[in-house]
Amino acid sequence: MSLRPTLSLILTPARRIATSCASRHITTSCVAAARLSNNPFDPFPRPFDPPPVPRGPELTHSRGGESSAKLRARLTYQSRKRSSLESGLLLSTFARDFLPGMTTPELREFDRLLAEPDADIYSWAVGKRDAPSRWNDSAVLDKLRKHARNENKVVRRTPDLEDIER
Repeated sequence: MSLRPTLSLILTPARRIATSCASRHITTSCVAAARLSNNPFDPFPRPFDPPPVPRGPELTHSRGGESSAKLRARLTYQSRKRSSLESGLLLSTFARDFLPGMTTPELREFDRLLAEPDADIYSWAVGKRDAPSRWNDSAVLDKLRKHARNENKVVRRTPDLEDIER
């Protein structure tokens, strides 16, 4: 008796199962991708190409009735929690050094500055790019640029919260 017919009976259904599972997986992936995509007709979304984010003044919203102490606390938190380490270091040390002495209009201006994308803030502060015209007369951005130059060559690290609260 030959083993050949027996093996073909066993392998053929296994191939069918594997093929149907693979095609079902591909179909499911395409359907899921089409659902996640911004364009419902595009079955293959590009994760590296996100939708455009509104920039500038559109991002800020009025927080009426916020006390200056609460505003300082929020700005301290927002200056520490940035998307890049460089921005976090630059803005958190700036907040530690300058937030306690800022007036309310300067705090609001710093709030608007923090609404900008981190890469833009960092490149404006270190002088890689020029800031847009809406930031030409900004005293806060001028202070940040001076802080970024680090003329005394101080070794900086992200400050502890206890250091900021004092």
